[in-house]
Amino acid sequence: MVDLAKSLEQMKSNPNGIRFNELKKVCEHYFGKPRQTGTSHCVFKTPWPGDPRVNIQNDKGKAKPYQVRQALLAIQKLELKHDS
Repeated sequence: MVDLAKSLEQMKSNPNGIRFNELKKVCEHYFGKPRQTGTSHCVFKTPWPGDPRVNIQNDKGKAKPYQVRQALLAIQKLELKHDS
């Protein structure tokens, strides 16, 4: 859990410097295994319809910054839903 908290802090402070595998690990923790694999994208199922979507792709080992921000929004929405 410490690694997860550290990864989230890094994602928040610098979405440009996140490795794809790190983002994927965080997404798998919150959303489970991706529903789509074997392509350039990993699509994660969320418990709500529509945005924020969790759709990430590997860009030469790095995560795309806008996708890191989208994942953070989805995690925040998920945590708010659980707190209600």
